[in-house]
Amino acid sequence: AERERGITIDIALWKFETAKYYVTIIDAPGHRDFIKNMITGTSQADCAVLIVAAGTGEFEAGISKNGQTREHALLAFTLGVKQLIVGVNKMDSTEPPYNEARFEEIKKEVSSYIKKIGYNPAAVAFVPISGWHGDNMLEPSTKMPW
Repeated sequence: AERERGITIDIALWKFETAKYYVTIIDAPGHRDFIKNMITGTSQADCAVLIVAAGTGEFEAGISKNGQTREHALLAFTLGVKQLIVGVNKMDSTEPPYNEARFEEIKKEVSSYIKKIGYNPAAVAFVPISGWHGDNMLEPSTKMPW
């Protein structure tokens, strides 16, 4: 149901180990109606993955003065999450699809904002992805060789 609606509603957990770390991934909702769940998940985190939609109009709404992108980045920093990764999603829906210039535009604008709230943009990884098609999710995508 969440995939069809395009939103996360509740918190989901996945745990795994690497040679160096115990990792728990908390998928917390970003939708404004479920902000309490997002805060609960974020307050437990060492690192946040901020997902930003690349679609025309979607990104602009999120980065606007009262937009959710700004709100979530600020909440993450305020709740003590010092490491940030930005996933630029829906790269398949840019014009043209998988547009590097659109990715760079979003990276520049998000970098400017996160710097104002306390993050160091040079230490933040920006990853162009398409969650729907799986591009750059588990392995590098040939659609975004840049």
